[in-house]
Amino acid sequence: MFFRERQQITICVVAGVVVCVFMLFWYLPLHKKIKAIRQTKAAQSVVIAKGAADSRKLPLMKEQLLELQARLANYEANIPEQNTFGGFLGRIADLMNENNLTEQEITPGEEIKADKFNCIPVTMRCKGKLTQIFKLYRQLQRLDRLVRIELVKLSNDSDFSGQVSMETKAFIYYRAKTG
Repeated sequence: MFFRERQQITICVVAGVVVCVFMLFWYLPLHKKIKAIRQTKAAQSVVIAKGAADSRKLPLMKEQLLELQARLANYEANIPEQNTFGGFLGRIADLMNENNLTEQEITPGEEIKADKFNCIPVTMRCKGKLTQIFKLYRQLQRLDRLVRIELVKLSNDSDFSGQVSMETKAFIYYRAKTG
């Protein structure tokens, strides 16, 4: 009987050791690998879903690219090769007169030179109704020359007569001479 009990205990101990060895050396490493594979699979699914969503945006982005290319096609054409600054300032003064703006002042600053493009800062001041001033800005935007508006300051008159004083700092560009 004692031998039989001992045999059963030995069998149980051996079975326990086999189960522990199985758990430590086979099941746990495989379980870790399976968990890592599931995480990788989930991350790849997220990447695939993002790629699918981005691919649906591709036609819209292509349309935007074509639109930008069309807008920028004449970009350099809007920057003349020579400094025709005086004539351009005259056109701005004509636009101010056309919009019946008063107290006009157009003051050029000192030329800023760069490698490809040079620019001349210009301060413009005038007075008129807000609709007249906005019309002037729309006309400036449609000119065939690149003008970058840096600052716009609009001030209402103290007597609230509907007149607005405008001060604008802008940069007018032209191509630098090479050679």
